[in-house]
Amino acid sequence: MIRTNREREGIHTGISWLGISGAGRIRNISSKMAMESRKDIEMEGVVPRKRRALDGEGESAGERRIGRGGERPTVLEGAQGRGREKNRNKQSWDYIWRSGLAGGLAGSAAKTVVAPLDRVKILFQASNPQFAKYAGSWSGVIAAMKFIYKDDGTRGLFRGHSATILRIFPYAAIKFLAYEQIRAVFIRGPEHETPWRRLISGSLAGVTSVFFTYPLEVIRVRLAFETKKDSRSSLSAICKRIYHEVPPPPAARPSASTPAVLASTEAAVQAIVPKSGLANFYRGFSATILGMLPYAGISFLTHDTAGDVLRHPLIAQYTTLEKPEHYAEDKPRPLRSWAELLAGGVAGLVSQTSAYPLEVIRRRMQVGGTVGDGRRLLIGETAGMIWREKGARGFFVGLTIGYVKVVPMAAVSFYVYERGKGWLGI
Repeated sequence: MIRTNREREGIHTGISWLGISGAGRIRNISSKMAMESRKDIEMEGVVPRKRRALDGEGESAGERRIGRGGERPTVLEGAQGRGREKNRNKQSWDYIWRSGLAGGLAGSAAKTVVAPLDRVKILFQASNPQFAKYAGSWSGVIAAMKFIYKDDGTRGLFRGHSATILRIFPYAAIKFLAYEQIRAVFIRGPEHETPWRRLISGSLAGVTSVFFTYPLEVIRVRLAFETKKDSRSSLSAICKRIYHEVPPPPAARPSASTPAVLASTEAAVQAIVPKSGLANFYRGFSATILGMLPYAGISFLTHDTAGDVLRHPLIAQYTTLEKPEHYAEDKPRPLRSWAELLAGGVAGLVSQTSAYPLEVIRRRMQVGGTVGDGRRLLIGETAGMIWREKGARGFFVGLTIGYVKVVPMAAVSFYVYERGKGWLGI
């Protein structure tokens, strides 16, 4: 019990009035009482501090674990604990490397799941002569996979996958990282959360990732396009072949109506544009950019919109999990596994449909050195060639297998990315 100064003065006055002797002993008693009072006052501050410590206020998860159980946190828990105070700032290096790592792992996992289907789809899109008879039906897809397996075993179904992983890890890392960074600029709060801002953020993220990783995509397509045992090449041989390819000069197309100035300008452009070397690694780049703008934009837009629908208050109890303690206040609750896979699958379905014709054009441009006369074609020329060969159906060759591939790939990609961010504490 705490004794105030007024109470102590009353005790002294009462003792003096009663005439009690032994003033020295009384002073000693008063001193002890004062010391006890100070201890009691100090204990009032200590007890709440201890209580706050027990409640975990002012301590990290790692500190609480050491204080309670006497054990140090694991490496992953320690990384999560260190990252949680920094992850609020998306421009911090801590957030950047964690987000990039989660994106790279997500892309690698997704591509591995669908690698056999991807091989068959490339053979269909690029009009490989050996597989033209299989294109256009589900039975053809199965027959093509059986043919590859019989000819080259399981390894044949994963041909080009090493180049795929080499490309997809940086590609997916840059794509997801760029989306987070660009989204943070365009969407600073819930009031800015509009479909157009999501679409632009996703489109710019896709273009950024393609720009830095496109040569690896060309190499992957070339590896997947080869089918003959006696002509299969190593990764280095493919790179050398692409680099040294010299396409023949464009066929002369004389026209009396063509102005001389226009003809000379075209000749000058043809002279300036590189005919071989590093430029060969960017065959089909313009078509890729045009295809990536709607594909990536619609993919992220659809995924985020589907996430909003699945988090609606009417169904949130069935589709969402409890928000982890390290989540920011403005960050939505995570979706359950099946709901996250559903959102990613819908995103893949919608984005694949919107961008598929441009993807077919891109594939034909990428293998331009191995089919036809080897001349490098422009987007319009490639589209015209496809139209003359197969009509409108030619722009959707392999779309059925594209659905089978892209839907699970997008589902796995978004799922692993969202869960990966949680594992890494962001």
